[in-house]
Amino acid sequence: MHVKPMKELRLNTAKTIILKIGGSVITDKTEEMKARTGVIDRLASEIKRANVTSLVLVHGGGSFGHPLAERYKIKEGFRDVSQKMGFCLTHHSMTILNGLLMDALMMHEVPAVSITSSSVILTENGRIIKFEDTELHRALEAGYTPVLYGDTVFDRKLGFTILSGDQIIAVLASKLDTERVIIGVDVDGLYDTDPKHDRSAKLFEHLNLTQLRNVRNKLDASKAKDVTGGMAGKIAEIIPVIEKGIPLMMINTMESDSLFLALKGEDVKGTKIEKE
Repeated sequence: MHVKPMKELRLNTAKTIILKIGGSVITDKTEEMKARTGVIDRLASEIKRANVTSLVLVHGGGSFGHPLAERYKIKEGFRDVSQKMGFCLTHHSMTILNGLLMDALMMHEVPAVSITSSSVILTENGRIIKFEDTELHRALEAGYTPVLYGDTVFDRKLGFTILSGDQIIAVLASKLDTERVIIGVDVDGLYDTDPKHDRSAKLFEHLNLTQLRNVRNKLDASKAKDVTGGMAGKIAEIIPVIEKGIPLMMINTMESDSLFLALKGEDVKGTKIEKE
């Protein structure tokens, strides 16, 4: 009896695009645990149409993670036994949001796999010190799209804390052969002041590393509930990415086709940040 040999799995060796979708895009931050399901569905559709060879997706918590984390003061670490349920509730709410995004990706036949951040990451005083990335690499090599998210994590010094999706993308950029990073927000890019409160805010269309550092010093934290530091915190996390020479594009993913165009490498309104 002749048995046909099994086909070998072709490993994906393409450079990776890291995509971060902010919580302000996929949730309504004015109402606790309110998802923007229409936006989530559109983004999943654009990801499918772009057909990127190697993609890692990271998403924020928005109105699912931040209110609970703030209520139970999870970011500050363990101080009282009542926080233990707060840790669990915050993590569970993030799995719900992640599930909604995964549902949309499955609906549009994107081969995505969810990787629970709290299961593979350990922090110390809020900074990542251990990232078990074996499954992440295997998923990418096999042609899947790993999906991670900001989450409650165990911390060596604090007991537990909140880990932002922005810190995750910075570590991913150092661990992967990264082509570029795309950050999807709910405004047209990076401004000199908050465009939601200042109509005269100026959009930066292009920044180098030195200019980015100067902008960071001038920005205030967002007025919305965000336990991970608002826009100033995001800039602090992406600076190491730019230092490695990895280009980054910040775009408005509330606008139809902006994500699709960015993933395809075509011109799209936003802020492009490069080392030089």
